[in-house]
Amino acid sequence: MADKPRILCFAGSLRRDSFNKKLVKIAMKGAEAAGAEVTYIDLKDYPMPIYDGDIEAEQGIPENAKKIKALMKLHQGFLIACPEYNSSITAVLKNVIDWASRPEPGEKNLECFNGKTAGLMAASPGALGGLRGLVTVRSILGNINMIVLPQQVAVPQANQAFAEDGSLKDAKQQASIENIGAQVAKVTAKLNN
Repeated sequence: MADKPRILCFAGSLRRDSFNKKLVKIAMKGAEAAGAEVTYIDLKDYPMPIYDGDIEAEQGIPENAKKIKALMKLHQGFLIACPEYNSSITAVLKNVIDWASRPEPGEKNLECFNGKTAGLMAASPGALGGLRGLVTVRSILGNINMIVLPQQVAVPQANQAFAEDGSLKDAKQQASIENIGAQVAKVTAKLNN
């Protein structure tokens, strides 16, 4: 029997009650149901400075950036819920990508991203649900050699979309988010077996 695909799950948000943290946890259920081994991380647990080449040159890569990169290297795919701030990617998500992209001695360029799968989703109180930010995230991940699945879901009016238990009130939206998780698991399994 083949090994289970390993999927790293996180949201590009620091806010404790983030809609996107709730969203990625729904996608995780779909990935688990499809046979994946999932790991959830909260980026708030990995504070690091904004990427600065001087910091890298003088102090090296920050410890928390190394920890996230190590987790990324251990996983074959990612589920990322992407908040939209002012029509684009959040600073914390971009910063994690920027630090993780920096090679360390003996490491291949973009090693923690190259050829790995990604499933994207977003939730926002706005009418577009974070759709504009997903365009930027998709472009960045594609340019660092990730295989970004074509399916994506943007949940509008997120401040009204979630039930008390963290699920989505709309059963079709719930199924769509779970399906992104399942598709990342299935595609990742096929690419790695």
